[in-house]
Amino acid sequence: MVRTGRRPVGRAVLAACLVVGALVACTGTPPDADRARRGAADAGDPYVPGRGNGGYDVAAYRLRVRYDPADDRLTGHATITATATAGLSRFNLDLSGLTVGAVRVDGAKAEHAREGEELVVTPARGLARGARFAVDVEYAGVPQPVESSTLGLGGFLATADGAVALGQPDSASTWYPVNDHPSDKATYDVEVTVPDGLAALGNGVPVGRTSAGGWTTWRWAERSPMASYLSTLVIGDYRVATGTHRGKPLVTAVAASLPADGPAAASLARTGEVADFLADRFGPYPFESYGGIALAEGRISYALETQSRPVYGPGFFRSGRPDTGVVAHELAHQWFGDSVSLARWSDIWLNEGFATYAEWLWLEHDGGRTVEQTVAARYAATDWSQPSVDPGRANMFGDAVYQRGALAVHALRRTLGDDVFFRVLRAWTTERRGGNATTADFVALAERVSGRRLGALLDAWLVGGTAPALP
Repeated sequence: MVRTGRRPVGRAVLAACLVVGALVACTGTPPDADRARRGAADAGDPYVPGRGNGGYDVAAYRLRVRYDPADDRLTGHATITATATAGLSRFNLDLSGLTVGAVRVDGAKAEHAREGEELVVTPARGLARGARFAVDVEYAGVPQPVESSTLGLGGFLATADGAVALGQPDSASTWYPVNDHPSDKATYDVEVTVPDGLAALGNGVPVGRTSAGGWTTWRWAERSPMASYLSTLVIGDYRVATGTHRGKPLVTAVAASLPADGPAAASLARTGEVADFLADRFGPYPFESYGGIALAEGRISYALETQSRPVYGPGFFRSGRPDTGVVAHELAHQWFGDSVSLARWSDIWLNEGFATYAEWLWLEHDGGRTVEQTVAARYAATDWSQPSVDPGRANMFGDAVYQRGALAVHALRRTLGDDVFFRVLRAWTTERRGGNATTADFVALAERVSGRRLGALLDAWLVGGTAPALP
């Protein structure tokens, strides 16, 4: 994710992180296992209190939704396939502000109740640990956006010609029932029905569309595991271009109100080129489709790495010039954050530090300033009292996560040399593909691949309270 303008810099520092070797202690513990076994209505992640749920692991979402911009009403049917990780007499799903009409578990009617932004489901029969089960939820209403103090407007947002659903760290629960935490990734099949003439764009591979009675249904399939915050839905008047790149679908869409030959269109047109540049450094592109969506909605002040099809707010193109740096950043997330996802949000530097460094690599390659020039400028401007790891919820999108995180990546590169450094990155994206990981996991892998002890180096660059010397 990239924000337009200056990112806020926070002040909270966890003293326990400011010692050599503390990265493992600060980041090595996954969300509370006991809470998960109890089927708790919370993933136990303090960065997103109340989000995520324990007691089950989702394998797949099948979503069928219909949206009418005339009255902003959404109707939906979600089928969620999961496995119980504990014996369950009931379980929770995250769902914000929509009315549930009926719930079935394995075809049998289930009791349901709302507790704030939680949907509590009580199946007719308890679920044994290890049991695979399917939940069907029928729901409807007028979805609402989410105002985040850390990012800005997100969730499901009605626009002049349709709607857009995206946001970080949460947004999915504003338009479908979900286990809304990146530790529970799943595949997605999505059908979106909208009035004829409007596009309905989602993640993954396009699997056709049909029209009947004045409505068109667009179908998308993301068959690689995806964290819920990376799901998106964009509805409206868009110029949609569909082609192939490296034998995979490449779908881009630019709001019809933006110039066909403008900077947004020119930037997205280089998606395949930028992805190839990154693949040469990080390993094979991890998904079955490429793409991007350029919005005209000014209330979206960021770009987000929605899986296989990043979404770009209009602020990145207001200068009148293309911005392929933001394209490189969001595409780098396809490896760092989307394919290899966080186990918990306190390790968000693993997403943003590597994506920021990829942006620096691309800018150098594309004729901009060199990586060394960028490093010198960022190093001089860094507030070393702000940690990259466990920055606090209020600062999870702060400069320390992005810029200091990228400086740590560069320090690792200078220490190891290019050959070993890129071997480490390719091992990370290969071995952890489709899964979740922590900072401790990255340190362990980097030490194994390089044959060197790296904890002290990364502690200094990520959480130390004074400026380390450039290697």
